[in-house]
Amino acid sequence: MTAMDGRDEQRYQKQGFGNQIGIVGRIGLLIVDFVNSFADPDAFGGGNIPQAIARTRTLLAEARKRGWKVAHSRIVFADDGSDANIFSLKVPTMLGLTENNPSSAIVPELAPEKGEYVVRKTVPSAFAGTPLSAWFVTHGVQTVVVAGCVTSGCVRASVLDALQAGFRPVVVSDCVGDRAIAPHEANLFDMAQKCADVIDLETLLATVPDQAGV
Repeated sequence: MTAMDGRDEQRYQKQGFGNQIGIVGRIGLLIVDFVNSFADPDAFGGGNIPQAIARTRTLLAEARKRGWKVAHSRIVFADDGSDANIFSLKVPTMLGLTENNPSSAIVPELAPEKGEYVVRKTVPSAFAGTPLSAWFVTHGVQTVVVAGCVTSGCVRASVLDALQAGFRPVVVSDCVGDRAIAPHEANLFDMAQKCADVIDLETLLATVPDQAGV
């Protein structure tokens, strides 16, 4: 795979890609699959995931302070593998991520608090086959800020489904990570062109208002 060059970017711009969606209405934060196994390079981790987790600590603290609705996702398969699917056929080791396996637990530094929704899923998207969309709608969310891992997999799938469900996705570039940097960077570029706004944490926090009490 070759890096994007200026001519590639000009082609996207000429064809009308890359417009800003904008942050509108109430904000929800979705933290995708920051669980122990994805923080471990000997399991499903590696790359820049540790740095993304560290940055997401700040994002989560600010989201709580500012009154955003917060959701987390985990990959959780049945203990007996009875819900095995095409995703687990492609990545059989995912079947080991069961409810009580510590590998599937959200990392301690991002542990959910009371009132935060934890989505259990068996496919990449946090929206597919789950009540997440309805939960955000119930709480009046229009813009979904996304952190998590991996950028090229479950993050991207969740961002696409957020868009298709009528939310405005905003990917926080330094709060998402991947086990390899090339797919991370390529997918950030592609999401910014087609399905999300992509901004860093500092810019996000300087842009959005406090929504506590909304």
